[in-house]
Amino acid sequence: MRSSVWICLVLASTTAAFAQKTTVGYDKSVNFSHYKTYSWAEPTTPISRPLLYVTVVDAIDSELKDKGLQRLDHGGDLILVATGGIEFGINAAAGTPIVNTYAGQPPSIDATMWTGAAFGTANLTATYVPQGTLRVQLVDRGANKIVWTGTVKDKYDLENKRKSLDRVGKGITKLLKQFPPK
Repeated sequence: MRSSVWICLVLASTTAAFAQKTTVGYDKSVNFSHYKTYSWAEPTTPISRPLLYVTVVDAIDSELKDKGLQRLDHGGDLILVATGGIEFGINAAAGTPIVNTYAGQPPSIDATMWTGAAFGTANLTATYVPQGTLRVQLVDRGANKIVWTGTVKDKYDLENKRKSLDRVGKGITKLLKQFPPK
């Protein structure tokens, strides 16, 4: 009996070590039901991992469509800014699948109106397992103000790209379950 309990505890802790971590923050003063459309900010640099980029864009578009938001080429109520990368070893960026894409005036953020800890702390410990990070920011186009931001982090297997791409989709689903805030 003791050994089966111990095995269950080890398996649970191992599963938790590889679980996706999401953090979300949003402006508490915003009525998110007013947003009906969104537009992607244009990439300002070349995409280094096109397959990963397409997977991320498609997954986010699908999740937002399911929530009733319509994607416009430009002029949406919200501007979607996605950034991310994969870290290896001693926190050295190996490649950026999605680069900072918002070329307008930097959006403002009123920390007194926010809830959550979407920005998190810097990763100061090095791991030798590739870890991907995706940050999604939604900027109110009219106010030029960030109204929602979320981050998802996960470990990936670069040898098994299909499995890793599936995990990317699941991570985005998990992250966007928290949008719009309740």
